[in-house]
Amino acid sequence: QVHLVESGGGLVQAGDSLRLSCAAVGSIDNFNAMAWYRQAPGKERELVATMSTRAGTEYAPSVQGRFTISRDNAKKTLYLQMVSLKPEDTGVYYCSGGWYNYKYYPQSSWGQGTQVTVSS
Repeated sequence: QVHLVESGGGLVQAGDSLRLSCAAVGSIDNFNAMAWYRQAPGKERELVATMSTRAGTEYAPSVQGRFTISRDNAKKTLYLQMVSLKPEDTGVYYCSGGWYNYKYYPQSSWGQGTQVTVSS
């Protein structure tokens, strides 16, 4: 079973940038997609970005144009580049391995996540 480890979060000011990383320990060959989620305090976890062999990259409207999902297959690492951060981007960010068939279905266990805090 794959273990996903997120890193790269921190405390930044509005307008700053961050790059999150997600390192996979174990095989991700069974997934045809990977994704980033986030969970703000008191809110449900939401899908932020996906990358799949079937649909390419997709983003939530709230982050479209500001976030970029990418991966390095050799390093088995998923990235989320975030620019022009806003206070509403604050939350714990999680990566996920899964299956994409018209929508994303998470398959992997959730890791600890990485905290992103954006101050105004």
